[in-house]
Amino acid sequence: MKKNLFVLALAAMIAVSCGTTNTSMVILHVNDTHSHHDPVRSGARAGHGGVIERTAIIDSVRNSRGSGNVLLVHAGDFNQGTSYYTTFKGLLEVDLINTIGYDCITLGNHEFDNGLEDLAARVKLIDCPVVCANVDFSGTPLEGLVKPCAVIRKGGLKIGIIGATSDLATMVASSISSRLTQLDNVKEVNYWSEYLRKMQKCDMVVFLSHLGYDEDQAIVPHLHGVDIVIGGHTHTFVDGFVYVSDADGKQVPIITDGCWGYDIGEIIVK
Repeated sequence: MKKNLFVLALAAMIAVSCGTTNTSMVILHVNDTHSHHDPVRSGARAGHGGVIERTAIIDSVRNSRGSGNVLLVHAGDFNQGTSYYTTFKGLLEVDLINTIGYDCITLGNHEFDNGLEDLAARVKLIDCPVVCANVDFSGTPLEGLVKPCAVIRKGGLKIGIIGATSDLATMVASSISSRLTQLDNVKEVNYWSEYLRKMQKCDMVVFLSHLGYDEDQAIVPHLHGVDIVIGGHTHTFVDGFVYVSDADGKQVPIITDGCWGYDIGEIIVK
């Protein structure tokens, strides 16, 4: 039920440079759900969370706004953390991503826990784009399955989404991370932002980040062309945006949604 799930409803107006008038779309975002599919049963957050409750809210927004006007994204670490993951080996999360109908997701460090072959097998089953720009997957089972960015059309806007994950060398077993090359975060985000703006003619660029809340704030001053950062990794609970000036002096909003599906972020773009 909606009352059992805290909804972070931000009526945030992001200035989007585009030719479309009277454009209104909604971004719904979560992060670090970590296989938590049941509501919290005790403590201060009793009754919060739960995949059924979360889906009901997502469906409600889609019904009220129109599904073509709602972008649903996940900022990584949808795996690992409960017996659901250890029992079903991440396949339940794949089914939920597809059933709920995410439009785009990025990879958190915990998606890599069971190895590249295991992750590749699951990514093949995911219906939406999986994006991660700061890792070179060449020569691994994930090559060609995970893209640096994606383009999604919602609410009359052409939206570019760039993904990035945390430093896998410090987060994942060396037997796994040693097979991957971590790329420079700033260089990659700027490269793909320019690509999305100039080559794909995107109206808006979203950075779907699993770098962590502090790292998100640290990277923005070096970025060009990103309109908003939707983050994860550090399980940080916030009440709204923090704004940081990018390399061109533009104020870029940064948001993240704690963990375990307690919150759903809602951003209204006009």
